[in-house]
Amino acid sequence: MSARAWQRMLSGRRLDLLDPSPLDIEIEDIAHGLAFVARWNGQTFGEFPYSVAEHSLLVERVYAEITPNAPIKWRLAALLHDAPEYVIGDMISPVKAAVGPGYKAMDARLMEAVHRRFGVPAEIPKAVKTQIKRADRISAWLEAIQIAGFSETEANKLFGIPKPEALQKTRLALRAPMEVKADFLARHAALMTQDITG
Repeated sequence: MSARAWQRMLSGRRLDLLDPSPLDIEIEDIAHGLAFVARWNGQTFGEFPYSVAEHSLLVERVYAEITPNAPIKWRLAALLHDAPEYVIGDMISPVKAAVGPGYKAMDARLMEAVHRRFGVPAEIPKAVKTQIKRADRISAWLEAIQIAGFSETEANKLFGIPKPEALQKTRLALRAPMEVKADFLARHAALMTQDITG
């Protein structure tokens, strides 16, 4: 008997991790899963874990700040940049490196299926990826010094100093998972109601 390679979702969908179909991807499943996946392996201060859903909202907000004229489809890509983690979890970079190329390949297949499901091009231009990664690193810097116990010196070394400086003033709040889930769904819906083809 072969090992099971699918995950049952709360929507009732059965998502094949090795060959994911866009038809089996629902935004409610993504929002729910990401709202319950802790960033930093849960090593954060506060009453609630800092979730990947909360991080994704922050990355989209930072991306919009640093690229104010970006088309909606790339803002949606920024919001969904960690979407595969709703089913495969959030591994810190050192663990990803130890696991090897298998994790990266599975992540890429899931990301492509997510993009196809919501009308984002499967292949994102390198310049856009670079800016989303920049927003991701700025978000990581904010998280590191505010809730993950890093000194500013450590965060600067690992993630770079955020620019523009106004972003450094962003304050993070830890919230209950269902509240974050609702905000993630609302942000996704707001972006989807706009023209994402441009």
